[in-house]
Amino acid sequence: MATVSRVLNGKEVVREETLRQVQAAAKALNYVPNVAARSLSIQRSQTIGIVLPDVHGEFFSEVIRGIDVAARRAGYHILVSGSHSNAGEMLEVLGAMRGRVDGIVVMAPDVAHASLHPSLPSDLPLVLLNSTDGDRDSITIDNYGGARAMMLYLAELGHEQIAFIKGPAQNADARERLRGFRHAMRELGVTATRRLELAGDFTEESGHAAARKVLKADPRPTALFAANDSMAFGALAALAEAGVAVPGEMSVAGFDDIPVARYVAPPLTTIRVDIADLGRRAFSLLLDAIAQTGRRRTARPRRHHAHCPQIVL
Repeated sequence: MATVSRVLNGKEVVREETLRQVQAAAKALNYVPNVAARSLSIQRSQTIGIVLPDVHGEFFSEVIRGIDVAARRAGYHILVSGSHSNAGEMLEVLGAMRGRVDGIVVMAPDVAHASLHPSLPSDLPLVLLNSTDGDRDSITIDNYGGARAMMLYLAELGHEQIAFIKGPAQNADARERLRGFRHAMRELGVTATRRLELAGDFTEESGHAAARKVLKADPRPTALFAANDSMAFGALAALAEAGVAVPGEMSVAGFDDIPVARYVAPPLTTIRVDIADLGRRAFSLLLDAIAQTGRRRTARPRRHHAHCPQIVL
């Protein structure tokens, strides 16, 4: 039994003849190691959980890809679930993953952590992505800085009337991007910004509807800044339908630089966030936390900012 274990786990060197015999027997028997039993013996599942607001859309796909690539290199598998931005569903998902994973990356910008905190598993390594909690490791985007940088860039191009398509009010990322827009407008001497703010929910449909409203405004803004790329795509479609030339008659900008942004016509000016790297860095933090499991932590929770105010033209 010990010899078979050594061969199947590749942990120790065995004689070549013994190696061939064990591998041949395993193949003949169609043997598959019992992962659950192995997890009990080593007290590790070699699996991490990923909880996202949704599993649909390029942003979330890139986050998953970044985590998955890093996890596989470290010998880990991933278990992915969506919370649909609902605190109750998130707690159900966390409960279902408990005992099956060695740690969890949670992205919950739509959920208030004050209500979640008492229910988060304290004995399970957990990293927050795009959200913060004073007692947890976290990594966030510099949403405020990115939005402010784009606004100042548009102002340098000569734009004074810049409309902004907001994200969901309950979303922390959206709130920070809106704050960056408002502060930049004040720096530019524009105080009455509410008439330039349009409702959005991070979907293409809301961007399309917002752009149609912009076209009816008097005076009409000369630039449109969407709080994410998906809404910018919807806005571009509405402007094309109305025969408005971009960027000739109206400039359009987005936020995130999802992969498809460079392939629309014209290519979207946006704020670049290396989304896959965000996932990789979140996994790195989680791996460190897993390594400390069972040992008393002496360091304070780490807060990392993925600074992103890089404009992609």
